Amino acid sequence: MSPSPEFVLYVLDLFGTAVFAVSGALAAGRRHMDLFGALVIAAVTAIGGGTVRDLILDRHPVFWIRDLRYLAVIAGAGGLTFAYTSVFRPPRQSLEAADAFGLAVFSVVGARVALDAGTPLVIVVLMSAITATVGGMVRDVLCGETPLILQEEIYATAALGGGALYLGLRASALPDAAVMALTITAVAGVRLAALQWKLHLPSFRIDEVQ
Repeated sequence: MSPSPEFVLYVLDLFGTAVFAVSGALAAGRRHMDLFGALVIAAVTAIGGGTVRDLILDRHPVFWIRDLRYLAVIAGAGGLTFAYTSVFRPPRQSLEAADAFGLAVFSVVGARVALDAGTPLVIVVLMSAITATVGGMVRDVLCGETPLILQEEIYATAALGGGALYLGLRASALPDAAVMALTITAVAGVRLAALQWKLHLPSFRIDEVQ
């Protein structure tokens, strides 16, 4: 018997939580924080977007209060990342790679949660982006960085595109597992390609008259 779409989504959500927790712990490591700081940054990165999504959609209690496995995953992923980086140097751009996969997974999770809540399609796309980007935004602020969502990075646009792609693929005859896999692959691929080839959106600049 193949697993249900709900089970697959749940596993993906836990995986995305772990990946974003890793990216948060790596960001904390770059700022030379202690274990407690690393776990705090890991937690806000992993559950920040989903928490805002649940509050907007009036889903109570929010997902990580309803299911404590999320906190266990954050503690495990964040703690292991802290331990690993205390002994070994992580690969270059490991934070960015982890963030790209978390972005991709959470864009699908956010879209599916909003769709199940019966929201209009435009809200489904917005919830996809909120779930995927808010945690990283809070992480960047706490680490003293300009959030990626406010830079010319292909970041929030990738998440928005992921939400729209998810809806488009669902309208086809593809099974749910294929829709999720294709969307995650596309979003992660776009984000990683942007990092690899330094692709950016046009920036907004104003030159004031002296």
